[in-house]
Amino acid sequence: MKPGFLAKNPSVLAFLALLALFTLAVTLLSTAYGAEIVSTSMVKTLGKTLCLCLIAIAMDLVWGYTGILSLGHFAFFGLGGYMIGMWLMVARTREIVLASAAGVLPMTLQELSDAIATQIFGVVGSSELPAIWHFAGSLPMQLIFVVLVPGLLAFLFGWLAFRSRVTGVYLSILTQAMTLALSLYLFQNDSGLRGNNGLSGLQNIPGLAADQDHLSVWFLWASAVALGLGYLLASFVTSGKFGSVMRGIRDDEARVRFLGYSVESYKLFVFTLTAVIAAIAGALYYPQAGIINPAEMAPIASIYLAVWVAIGGRGRLYGAVMGAAFVSLVSTWFTGGRAPDLTLGIYTVKWVDWWQVLLGLSFVLVTLFAPKGLSGLVDLLAGLRTPWRGGTPLGPDDGSLREEEAVE
Repeated sequence: MKPGFLAKNPSVLAFLALLALFTLAVTLLSTAYGAEIVSTSMVKTLGKTLCLCLIAIAMDLVWGYTGILSLGHFAFFGLGGYMIGMWLMVARTREIVLASAAGVLPMTLQELSDAIATQIFGVVGSSELPAIWHFAGSLPMQLIFVVLVPGLLAFLFGWLAFRSRVTGVYLSILTQAMTLALSLYLFQNDSGLRGNNGLSGLQNIPGLAADQDHLSVWFLWASAVALGLGYLLASFVTSGKFGSVMRGIRDDEARVRFLGYSVESYKLFVFTLTAVIAAIAGALYYPQAGIINPAEMAPIASIYLAVWVAIGGRGRLYGAVMGAAFVSLVSTWFTGGRAPDLTLGIYTVKWVDWWQVLLGLSFVLVTLFAPKGLSGLVDLLAGLRTPWRGGTPLGPDDGSLREEEAVE
């Protein structure tokens, strides 16, 4: 009897166990359920960090395992946030309108719709709900759109790019251009998504009579479940034959194509799948952040995402999680004013201003001197070493079979 997937991948069980213990510990230490040691704002920060870890896994799948350096995955992350944010705004505004009309004549459906539209779009000088908001009052439909809209955009973009065999830096530029075009479009007031104002008040969940203390913990649970399922799915995808083909495409795309594999189909599947994963992460992230606007989808955000994965160690799922968690929490510490200023004679380093420089420097140093990133520390602690492969390579690539291996 062949061992199951989890039996062959004990690291997955270890990750899920650590995630469960972390979630339980935060819950017990939270203001809502325990010792009031971890504040509500910190619980939200940790919940958002778990969402960033999930999109980092998506980035590692598409870049670390398949070799597609996408600089546009935060666009899918933002679209997921917009899809769920539309329902949150409509449902919350409906409650406000109905509460204000209590005690007067009942409102007709048209009057209610007009009042909701005026409340939401009055800030951009409109009193009508755009056509794209037609299903915004339906939670099931918006949840479908969380997956459908980013997935369809990724599929169309990937189909056009991959069938044209655009690769390398040119593909990275195209993904960045897609993200820039989308963010610039959303900045316009007539985009139907409130332009630069974005969607706000997302932290209040309509229909739930719960305070922010409890909501923050519930979202932490949801984010942890999503991260656990995402890690399990990514581990399954990267194992076996499919994972081998992904790595083959990353290392030598021409050779994989010569062997008869449909490289474009593999790349399109991975690109679309990771876009959906990123969108689900965004749909969980922005209700915890409370607001989303087009600036969240700027190309620089996707560049940061690549930096997180590189610092954690690309090509390793736990490395992506480590990188995203480390950068997110350290960034919160530096930019939140908690890090003390560093006085250097005539100049004082204020970390709020210098944090991005430090992040960029860390990326350069990791790339040059520690390509395994933070995940290399796990190897060191576990006593894992790269096997020595002696002899002259029998092929032109670094991964080629070597003389002494051929003899064996």
